[in-house]
Amino acid sequence: VQLVESGGGSVQAGGSLKLSCAASGNTYSTYFMAWFRQAPGKEREKVAAIDDNGWTDYTDSMKGRFTISQDKAKNTLYLQMNSLKPEDTAMYYCAAKVPRWASDYQYWGQGTQVTVSS
Repeated sequence: VQLVESGGGSVQAGGSLKLSCAASGNTYSTYFMAWFRQAPGKEREKVAAIDDNGWTDYTDSMKGRFTISQDKAKNTLYLQMNSLKPEDTAMYYCAAKVPRWASDYQYWGQGTQVTVSS
């Protein structure tokens, strides 16, 4: 499975960005996909996850501001980010756990940078 993120960029606080993650290669009918982020000097943290049934989960600090979604026909994962804050500045990564019972996310994209200025 190959994952390629896009959509990152620079935005002012309060603005919005929509990240995309295109998946290709061996696809599975059952999976988890997620967005993670890592800021300089900080540990990587999960932002949101979605499974093949459309179940979603968010880290508390992102609830209400970020929305994870998918387009199965396009094999694409999205992250809509609204009301962005400077502390959202990080490299954002798309990851996949296939099949869903795999022990961890074993496929990762190269990341897309998000920079939020105050």
